[in-house]
Amino acid sequence: MLRRAAILIATLAAAIPPATAGAASQNATSQDVASTHAYLVASYTVLHAAVSTWSSVEASIHRLDLRLHAECPNAGAGSPQNEAEQRLAYEAAGALWATGYHTDARIVRTYVHSLSRLTWSNPQITRDARRLARGLREMSALKVPDICADIRAWHANGFGAMPSDVEPYAQHVEAIDIHEIPRSLLIPYVQPADRTLRERVERVATKFAELEFERGQVDWIALLEVVGLNE
Repeated sequence: MLRRAAILIATLAAAIPPATAGAASQNATSQDVASTHAYLVASYTVLHAAVSTWSSVEASIHRLDLRLHAECPNAGAGSPQNEAEQRLAYEAAGALWATGYHTDARIVRTYVHSLSRLTWSNPQITRDARRLARGLREMSALKVPDICADIRAWHANGFGAMPSDVEPYAQHVEAIDIHEIPRSLLIPYVQPADRTLRERVERVATKFAELEFERGQVDWIALLEVVGLNE
């Protein structure tokens, strides 16, 4: 659920076996090769930066927990486990995503700027790069919702109807489209000279995924416990 907790950037990584990498299409242009190399460089840069600053994201999330603990500790205690409660739990996830992206805003902006300048002869790849950049911009602009106000309003309503802003927020977050450029489209343009770079991307991508897996669920559960919502 929390795969977007800091930055969701998928890369070529291990999906390109050495025997395939560099088997460029006869129709590949120098721009295709250059853009693919630049995509690898940008992906390594953003992943390395995200891993290096992970403690800053965790510190921001900890400050969010402290603020919520001061404003509405255990406000959702006794709430039922139903669809409405799940939407509030999703709102809590959105708060974590927004906090993480705001903390890493500079990293994201740099990556988005790099993506926005890349073009390929295959227009689908270029469209996918623009879509990824757009999704990251939208996530960076995501607001941290007023969870306390929403939980209090829900509690005051006897845990009946959900506050009117919860569902639109959840739908907005769900509509943000962050997907990698399909690896199958980029494989023909990866050159043998980029093998070392590709391996570095693979290593840092693995480290990033491990951090997300280890910390994402922990952070989400901790926030729910602070405000008294069910998992």
